[in-house]
Amino acid sequence: MTDARAPAIVSLERLRASLADAGLDLPLDGAAEHRENAAAAVRQIDDYIRPRLADLDAPLLAVVGGSTGSGKSTIVNALVGTPLTRVGVIRPTTRQPILVHAPADAGWFASDRILPGLARVRGTLSSPGTPASAAGDSPAASRIHELMLLAHDAVPNSLAIIDAPDIDSVAEDNRALAAQLLAAADLWVFVTTANRYADAVPWKLLDGAAARSITVAVILNRVPPGAADEVLPDLTAMLKKRNLDAPVFVIDEQPLDDLGMLPADAVAEPKNWLSAIAGDRAERTRIAARTLGGAIEDLDRRVATIADARQAQLDWIASVDAMASADFQAAVDAVDEATRDGALLRGEVLARWQDFVGTTDFFRKVESWFSRTRDSVTAWVLGKPSPVVEVETQIESGLHAVIVDEGGRAAAATWAGLQRTAAGRTIAEKHPELAAQSATFTDGAAAMIREWQGALLQLVRDNAGNKRIKARVLSAGLNVMTVALMIVVFASTGGLTGGEILIAGGSAVLGQKLLETVFGEDAVRRLAAEARRDLQERVQGVFDTERARVTAALDQLRFGSAPESLRRESRALLDDVRAAAS
Repeated sequence: MTDARAPAIVSLERLRASLADAGLDLPLDGAAEHRENAAAAVRQIDDYIRPRLADLDAPLLAVVGGSTGSGKSTIVNALVGTPLTRVGVIRPTTRQPILVHAPADAGWFASDRILPGLARVRGTLSSPGTPASAAGDSPAASRIHELMLLAHDAVPNSLAIIDAPDIDSVAEDNRALAAQLLAAADLWVFVTTANRYADAVPWKLLDGAAARSITVAVILNRVPPGAADEVLPDLTAMLKKRNLDAPVFVIDEQPLDDLGMLPADAVAEPKNWLSAIAGDRAERTRIAARTLGGAIEDLDRRVATIADARQAQLDWIASVDAMASADFQAAVDAVDEATRDGALLRGEVLARWQDFVGTTDFFRKVESWFSRTRDSVTAWVLGKPSPVVEVETQIESGLHAVIVDEGGRAAAATWAGLQRTAAGRTIAEKHPELAAQSATFTDGAAAMIREWQGALLQLVRDNAGNKRIKARVLSAGLNVMTVALMIVVFASTGGLTGGEILIAGGSAVLGQKLLETVFGEDAVRRLAAEARRDLQERVQGVFDTERARVTAALDQLRFGSAPESLRRESRALLDDVRAAAS
């Protein structure tokens, strides 16, 4: 490898790492196809782009491919002049790829420089007319994963030939291997017949060859007498339509000899064509550079498609994350509303508060007293026998019930949203715990409320600045002042009806006046606002922790290389290769 190509190799390795971690795990539309596309791109890098980029002067690899029964193996045997491969009636006949090369080029193919996924075995010709075999030949089912290397003097230096399996084989592994070998080739020798030259499968591969700028030669095999004049113009027009400037070699239909061989002159033209390429270093370099450039351009197109697929996955993940955020924010808003509309002052809370502050007569006495003086209102409060802790407990219980209920609703809503799509169901199957609130949610909510109540107690203490206010607070009791502040925070009567409005409204007025007596009107408004803001932040934190479970599940589906980063890596590779070529 020259220093000029070093930056391109670095770019290629970075791009390969990104493609290997495709990050297309969600079963969105087309995801399976995009995953295979990414895997094919990685194979293309390993099998062809990396080794060819490292050395443009390495021997060219010519792959002989075609449809079932087209006579590929017979033609390879004829090109070499001896039966190397199995030819028979039972299909598929080519189960193991055979790479035949000049003895001087053995070192180029013994390593995993090309086709690293195929194990190497060294083949031999034991006797004339016997197909090539390897020591300890393995069963046919496993041979498809081996590349037999066979040295032969009939193959010119700087060129190797592979007999590929049928591109339309009934065996899926054979079809996959044929596609892999064709993708690893510098040039193709494509074999078809007079009655099958227009089949769809071969032309799909030839379209791919055109897209990658691969040098192609076509052998029209088994042509009946007189059929060439009819078939050849049509075949040539089809090639021209695809911008394939490919020579077409015609082999007439003719009998084989006792060894199943064509006469040497039948393949003289394609053999001379291959030999001319092998013997011209400048032509070999031109073909290698052209095919490499086409492969990288094709890789860039693949990358663009994969990047779009990645973006679709990220967009889906973001939409689910936003859905969960909306569900849990709705829960936060519902709790906030419940602490505004008087709903928390229903039932037991009202009853305990009434027990604490007294009856309607007490209100009248306090109101009358407030018109004369505000400094001794706590004496009335302290005269009530019911402990303030009962009110505090009931408020805690009511607030806790609301938070737990809304937490369950939010979890259920997010779970239902996941169930609406196949991708969401995949997440749900992996994370069944998301169907309900977490095991620690109930206890966590209770702890949060107690912490908030403790913070209110501290807030009251911190705002008892001078001795006079401290004396009033101590006279009334810190708990009394704290509960009064809670009542003011929850005092809005929007959620109450009938007698509840009268009781809660009057009770809240009393609590507010009690606080105003001690702290002053402006200070009470500030204390109430600060207490509400503190509660809102704590409630938000509790639900954010719950929502984070969904985000954590989604984070497992994210991937390291963002779509735009993938595109940048591909563009950098193209730029580096162009610079190296120039």
